[in-house]
Amino acid sequence: MTPPDAVAPAPPKRLLSLDIYRGLVMFLLLAEHLHIGQVVKSGQAGAIWTFLHEQQSHVEWVGCVLHDLIQPSFSFLVGAAVAFSVANRRERGQGLGRMAWHALSRAFILITLGILLRSIGRPQTYYTFEDTLTQIGLGYFFLFLLALRPARDQWIAFAVICVGYWIAFAAYPAPGPDFDWKAVSVPTDWSHHVTGFAAHWDKNSNAAWAFDQWFLNLFPREKPFVANNGGYATLSFIPTLGTMLLGLLAGSWLRSERPAARKLAFLTLGGLALLATGWALGTAGICPVVKRIWTPSWTLYSGGICFLFTAAFYAVADVKGWRAWAFPLVVLGMNSIAAYLMDWLWPRFLEEAVKRHVPDRVLLAFGPAYQPFIVGCFVVLILGLILFAMWRKKIFLKI
Repeated sequence: MTPPDAVAPAPPKRLLSLDIYRGLVMFLLLAEHLHIGQVVKSGQAGAIWTFLHEQQSHVEWVGCVLHDLIQPSFSFLVGAAVAFSVANRRERGQGLGRMAWHALSRAFILITLGILLRSIGRPQTYYTFEDTLTQIGLGYFFLFLLALRPARDQWIAFAVICVGYWIAFAAYPAPGPDFDWKAVSVPTDWSHHVTGFAAHWDKNSNAAWAFDQWFLNLFPREKPFVANNGGYATLSFIPTLGTMLLGLLAGSWLRSERPAARKLAFLTLGGLALLATGWALGTAGICPVVKRIWTPSWTLYSGGICFLFTAAFYAVADVKGWRAWAFPLVVLGMNSIAAYLMDWLWPRFLEEAVKRHVPDRVLLAFGPAYQPFIVGCFVVLILGLILFAMWRKKIFLKI
């Protein structure tokens, strides 16, 4: 029994930086509904609109824009959350069996939810595993197991994932001059091919594509799987696990009792090292930086950026204590699963409702070219208000 004068240990302080980062990711996702691309296509937009549109559009193959960082950031933050979750469950005395069952259940729910969302509007279940939720779900149990190991083993696992995945692609034959690109949904005039040794990572002609031609055709389909139009692949969950491992390592470091200066140094220097290594591998032609198939160089490059984002938000919100500015992002970040589901399920209905009920003089205030953007602003605002109401009622959707 605890003596009356004993002081109970203070609960661990919640790191607002991770909520802010998660909120930024969700905002970038919801911002797709601002329809900036439609404004640009009208021909009446200026350079700023064009720049924003470019940052909202995935690169065709090699390279990176802001929109390409949504999925790795989401995956990274899952890893960071697991660092806190596993440690807290252990402190509460929860047994390994119960924790393992929770991890397995969560993995199954994530995979199932991803497939169900992708199946919306289709005549039958659409079995696909390149979606953000399914990718995280496929690697989640392995992440949990590695979370039980010391940091040294986690770094070793990260290296094995990156090197092993690189070898798998490098060993698969690169497409030759007679390769039928049209047969794998790649236009004959596509200008984004990689050449030389990097061709081992070209679109719909690599080891992951070959795996999917076998694996995805094991499931009932409307028609046989030949290729993914975007070049995405199921096996990307393996290097995505590497991204989650980086989040796990960052989360464990942040959770530690180390001084804030050391935490910032680890995140900043580590981020710069990862970023530079990924960029160098791509520049040297050893492994191109391709998000769509999550190349090892992309794992390093995007992981470095995730480290730097985390360092910046940690320095501002948790070290300096400047938090008021980030309140909207905190609301989004603390209910990321709810925001993700809303992003998939509600925007079309809300757009129709806005067009039906908001006067034309408001929607057309800046001219017809900007109407899609104004409608999108209403949609994002409504979703934000719903999430704010949930936050006030302390309603947080968790898996």
